[in-house]
Amino acid sequence: MTVDWSATVALKRRRFTNIHPMDTEKVKAKLAAAKVKFGREIHVFETSSPPSSYSRPYEYEETDELYEFTAEDYYRLLSLSTSKKKEDNFLLKTRKIREAEEAARRSKITRATIRVRFPDNHTLETTFHPSETIQSLVDLLKKVIARPDLPFYVYTTPPKEKIKDMSQDFYSAGFAPGAILYFAYDIPPKGDHTALPFLQEEIMRLKGLEFIVEHQCSVQRSQSVPEPSTTQAPTPVVQERKPAAEKKLTKPKWLKL
Repeated sequence: MTVDWSATVALKRRRFTNIHPMDTEKVKAKLAAAKVKFGREIHVFETSSPPSSYSRPYEYEETDELYEFTAEDYYRLLSLSTSKKKEDNFLLKTRKIREAEEAARRSKITRATIRVRFPDNHTLETTFHPSETIQSLVDLLKKVIARPDLPFYVYTTPPKEKIKDMSQDFYSAGFAPGAILYFAYDIPPKGDHTALPFLQEEIMRLKGLEFIVEHQCSVQRSQSVPEPSTTQAPTPVVQERKPAAEKKLTKPKWLKL
């Protein structure tokens, strides 16, 4: 399924064309309060609609056919295929050179933006330092999900692979500067849990608030840009050249008639 993201963003922006500046300040205050409470910035937005065949969001074993192969997945797999070629070149270098190069690459990445997609079609986005462990993400999810008492896990796809080593940092796991992970409850698809939301109501109230702030900032930037001047430049005065005086024709001395 192809999604016109430009049209989607334009539609979201049109929703906030009449936002009062005071409302924007309230939105900023709400986002700041969430940052203080949970220890980091949190953004919630809705992605494209899930497949119609996905009728049991708490299914223990999801199939890979439920997930589309996106451009992000393509580049991730491409990087994995090229890593083998790079590994052969690393063997030719000394250990100190490899460690120095790795430290230089790691120092350039200062943040890891993690998006966690839930089966109910919502995405939670937050930012970590690359040296933080995956356990910090798990701890955050326990604070924001609706049922923290139920066991859950996060995984990557395709292919589907559960993340088990929570002591691994985001950089070593390949999740920096950014990655998309998926959430699932680790329970059988039985019982009366299927009607519950995945995120707490307090977190769901943050949905789409970043678009309001972005829209207001873009409006302020457009208003601060000075309009181009409409005054015309003075027409340069072109001075007419006077024709050179005609020389008087005289008979040369060598000419004899």
